[in-house]
Amino acid sequence: MKTFRLFLLASCMLVAIRDARATTVLPPTFDQLVGAAELILQSTVVDVKSQWTGEGAQRHIITFVVLKVDEKIKGEAGASYTLRLLGGTVDGVTMEVTDSPKFVVGDRDILFVENNGTQFVPLVGIMYGRFRLQQDNQAGGDLVVDDRGEPVTDTAKLGKDLGMTPLPAASERALKATQFKAAIKAKLLPAVR
Repeated sequence: MKTFRLFLLASCMLVAIRDARATTVLPPTFDQLVGAAELILQSTVVDVKSQWTGEGAQRHIITFVVLKVDEKIKGEAGASYTLRLLGGTVDGVTMEVTDSPKFVVGDRDILFVENNGTQFVPLVGIMYGRFRLQQDNQAGGDLVVDDRGEPVTDTAKLGKDLGMTPLPAASERALKATQFKAAIKAKLLPAVR
């Protein structure tokens, strides 16, 4: 019986290792981000909790990211909203999804959400569906950066081949959050004919 359990454990580990290979995600364009998102919101992370779920070979860790909704841009959400992501840490055991955004209490973001509760990372294009807000100490307000911390200088550049597109020059300023949200809202308006 012990040999069978070790075999079963080894088999599960091999499947997990095979399935844990990095997933290549093509960065969506701005139009694809806005179009695919069921919900677009500006939010502040107020809580992050991870827990085990499932039984036997289906047992895994889920992280619940509780957001205070600061502004609804597309879709319906209440005053708070909870993202459900695969992975996290419970009792010293970590399950990690490559390229999945890591949220901490206090993070302020604009999020493009799709398939929350059914998709392993419920953001359009995984990490590409998260835009972080950073305080602009020079001019006031917030600036928009991507999940890697690179400034978003032009929505038309989103989704372009990262290998071919140079990083923004130091002189290029990130878009203000108000500009970024105005561009989203403009995409949501029906086409005028």
